[in-house]
Amino acid sequence: MGKTNIVWGIIGCGDVAEVKSGPAFQKCENSKLLAVMRRNGGLAKDFAQRHGVPLWYDDAEKLLNHPDIDAVYIATPPNRHLNYALKALNKGKHVYIEKPMVLHTDEALELASAVKTTKYKLVVAHYRRFLPMYIKISELLSTKAIGPIISVDLQFLQPLNFNTKATWRLDKNVSGGGYFHDIAPHQLDLMYYFFGAYDQAKGISVNQSKMNTVDDMVNGIINFKNGIQFRGIWSFAFPKQFERDKCIIYGEKGSIEFSFYKDELVMKSEKGNSTFQFKNPTHIQQPMIQQTVHYFLGNRSNPCSVEDGMVVTNLMETFTN
Repeated sequence: MGKTNIVWGIIGCGDVAEVKSGPAFQKCENSKLLAVMRRNGGLAKDFAQRHGVPLWYDDAEKLLNHPDIDAVYIATPPNRHLNYALKALNKGKHVYIEKPMVLHTDEALELASAVKTTKYKLVVAHYRRFLPMYIKISELLSTKAIGPIISVDLQFLQPLNFNTKATWRLDKNVSGGGYFHDIAPHQLDLMYYFFGAYDQAKGISVNQSKMNTVDDMVNGIINFKNGIQFRGIWSFAFPKQFERDKCIIYGEKGSIEFSFYKDELVMKSEKGNSTFQFKNPTHIQQPMIQQTVHYFLGNRSNPCSVEDGMVVTNLMETFTN
């Protein structure tokens, strides 16, 4: 008889794990959070006590060696993702890994190779796939509510103070390349999730503001194999008065317009305009974690594979190199 529950450990119980993901491991069906780890033991202990987690560590090896832990959530900065993922797989643990999955394509290839040579499973935390608004968009696309899709226009223009708390994201060696590498993975994953494989992509990135050492303006275009064209622009040093967060999907018979940080979409079609409102779960990763638990227990296919993560890694690298 197979397992009926997944017992979790978290490596990296910082801000992301506080609300977005951490409590969801206790709230999902057939899921239990047993241990957390952070290099600062005092912070790990504090997280564990506040969230009712039985065990805490300041050493990842101790967590990975615990025999009762089936799966590990890796929520560290990206420069440690590959190392911890490889160790977890080698210790016989399933892996749920934060985005960006790894720093660059070479690391993605190494991780994909490791997954192929083990019986243990890996899921990338592109949790937006299972949020209500994106489920609705997928439904509208599959039913051709705006006809065959022609193109997609994404604009994400933010001021310099976009995220003053996460200074490590401005260290390329830690984050992979600035705020673009933190924000764009979800957005590019959704494009791939909606429109499938691509056969060509090009891009350019520059450090326009010279306020730090990473590029803060990125342009990218994609030609999907089905003929859909995508263009995106990201800036993290734009004048405040021109701040913008908008994605428009154009079809032959209408359009779907939405923002990544709002829970509303507007569909314009031959039948008129429709506005849809959505409410996300308190712990925004909970739907994705639930699907991951189902996958680890053998009850569904992979909700976001290492190969999917490689697509996003390749696109980001193409746009910024």
